[in-house]
Amino acid sequence: MWFLSVISHLMTKNLDKDGLRSIVQNYDLFFIDLWGVIHNGINLYTKAIETLVEIDKSKKNYVLLTNAPRPNSTVKIFLKKLGMENKILKNVYTSGEAALSYLKKNHLEESFYHIGPPRDFDLFNDFEKKKSKDIKLSNYILCTGLFDDYDQDLNYYKDLLNSHIRKKMICTNPDLIVDRGNKREFCAGSVAMIFEKLGGKVIYFGKPYPEVYNQSTNNKNKKILAIGDNLNTDIKGANLLNYDSMIITNGIHKEEIEKDGIEKVSKSYEALVNYMQSDLKW
Repeated sequence: MWFLSVISHLMTKNLDKDGLRSIVQNYDLFFIDLWGVIHNGINLYTKAIETLVEIDKSKKNYVLLTNAPRPNSTVKIFLKKLGMENKILKNVYTSGEAALSYLKKNHLEESFYHIGPPRDFDLFNDFEKKKSKDIKLSNYILCTGLFDDYDQDLNYYKDLLNSHIRKKMICTNPDLIVDRGNKREFCAGSVAMIFEKLGGKVIYFGKPYPEVYNQSTNNKNKKILAIGDNLNTDIKGANLLNYDSMIITNGIHKEEIEKDGIEKVSKSYEALVNYMQSDLKW
């Protein structure tokens, strides 16, 4: 109840007029989401890229922290194809990289069943021989997304997983949905949620869980602002770690915010939002 009362007394400040430049000096470090903030899966956002350059000029640090279920190196290749410069690429950190570190330490010799598209296979290049084609023969389930043939059919996963809830699931992307251009797609988090509802246990890597923030950079004793378009991951992650937050309102909550306003929508998600911008701009 205390948290909700705090939310009800917080007014989210709109920075569309003043820009991020108006608050940049208040922070040492920025955690900035990629998909929905810096790009839409097809194109980079020019004003967002300009903002990263200006943050750098201001002698402030930032991490492009993404719930991408692949290693840092793969995401950097993808971003380079979109036109991102090497100087910016060095700041990328993925949920897949955090998951990979955990898997190598704890499950390298165990067989796993992979749920996700072939494009995610590079996550387990180092232990590919442990991949089982039969879920019954696996020690654990590694979920990076949805199968290409069943990318819209969540009931398929309910039927697939129903008899295997004693196995542990590792989820490398807690996001439920993402917008690729104008098309909305399900993410690994949607499959993991089904597994949990069936009674299974899921270990998540990515926002809002603290490990991915802590692994990505030295964030101790720093004043931090987290920027993203997802209340469940970007903003909740900031709240859990006591960071300030800024939501990009033209992201996945765009229709909700246009209809009900940021105060009502953030409260419905039990999320605390300090600032808002329609798009990331300096």
